[in-house]
Amino acid sequence: MIEALVFGLIASSALVVGGVIGSLWRPPELLTGILLAFASGALISALTIELFGEAFELGGPVSSGLGLLAGAASFVLADGALDRYVAGHPGAEARETAGAGASGVGWALLAAVTLDGVPENVALGVSLVEGASLALLVAIFVSNLPEALVGAVAMRGEGRSVRFVVVVWTVCAIILVISVVAGRGFAEGLGDQTLAVALSFAGGAVLASLADTLMPEAFQHGRPWNAFATAAGFFLSFVLAA
Repeated sequence: MIEALVFGLIASSALVVGGVIGSLWRPPELLTGILLAFASGALISALTIELFGEAFELGGPVSSGLGLLAGAASFVLADGALDRYVAGHPGAEARETAGAGASGVGWALLAAVTLDGVPENVALGVSLVEGASLALLVAIFVSNLPEALVGAVAMRGEGRSVRFVVVVWTVCAIILVISVVAGRGFAEGLGDQTLAVALSFAGGAVLASLADTLMPEAFQHGRPWNAFATAAGFFLSFVLAA
């Protein structure tokens, strides 16, 4: 559990760093788009090798495939509920307008980051059962940083104080640290088939969050460098996982 706590602290510390930077400085949208594209590539590589690859070896195509689809479906249902809840702003539209300072967008981003981050961090905890996952850790850290940064910028645009923004993102980070520890505890002692479903379920949720959140945002704001950044992130994560 100490290992899970350390990994959770490292991965979630990016939310605090991003929150602090975003509360003090408004970066160009191109930069955040490039960072999100890099994070997308890193997460694709990490979930392929560390999550679904392990699940496929442990449980075969049926268990891992069903887990993957169930994880993706769960994220879609949760994300749809979030979209209906947050002030009439569909998740993608809210994130796309993050720099505009529209009322409620900062909170929509916070909720979206939490929704994305919980499955990612649970996946990190589950993956620790099969050994430390440096590639997934780096991928999550890289994805958390720009999302928190953009969310903090939006909150400052809504008139929130620097202290308030930093505290809010720190609380979010604590929640995600708990998710890593919970994921590790959940996976402890599971049989191969059950662990395969757990790993692939987490991978499906992360993959769905990529398609719904990170990659659309990267495409919207990171062009023309988003494709190159995605490839670079994929390569780095692959090297770390090899």
